[in-house]
Amino acid sequence: MTTIAVATGRDAVSDGRLFLREFIRDPARTGAFAPSSRHLAAAMIQPIPRQGDPVVVELGPGTGSFTQHIEDRLAGRGQQIAVEVNPTLAARLATRHPSVDVLTADAARLPEILAHRGVSQVDVVVCGLPWAAFKPATQAAILMAVNTVLTPDGAFTTFGYGMWRWTPAARRMRNLLGEAFDELVISRTVTRNMPPAFVYYARRPTRPVQRDYATAVMGTSVRT
Repeated sequence: MTTIAVATGRDAVSDGRLFLREFIRDPARTGAFAPSSRHLAAAMIQPIPRQGDPVVVELGPGTGSFTQHIEDRLAGRGQQIAVEVNPTLAARLATRHPSVDVLTADAARLPEILAHRGVSQVDVVVCGLPWAAFKPATQAAILMAVNTVLTPDGAFTTFGYGMWRWTPAARRMRNLLGEAFDELVISRTVTRNMPPAFVYYARRPTRPVQRDYATAVMGTSVRT
């Protein structure tokens, strides 16, 4: 049985304050006012295989709500990479998780970022990015970047908040995921999260979009 380690007591309070501070400072970059719960984290990491040596990339790890769960699931196997654009959160994450390769970079540049690490393909991408804070072109560019690096049978997980599930922005996001992947499953609502959330499980990247990757990325205002 896998033992899940989570931040408790003073660490949890510290994470909450840091997350709120960074959200107030730059809402578009941080995207949420509180870290995700361990219940959402457990749902997000389900596609990570329990055997073998998978390469797992986490996008937008923040203070590490999913990072520790990924690390526990891998238990020393494979390779774990975390990509966080916020330097303050990235520094905290690197200190707490010295065995994780933490990179301060933009997720839309994922293929180039991984190429510098000698990684060409990824088995699982766990994404905690604040989709609602991004313009449609940026959302598409990030999904194309993920699509480009995933193995043919790779998995991508991300989440949305239940209260906004039927908004135009959420429907647009579902459509983008449907275009980027052949298989898309939406979980039941994770009620023990604030706010309640649901998980998108996507598989089998739609490879033809790769030819548009460079155009899509260059057409956005993402940070380099």
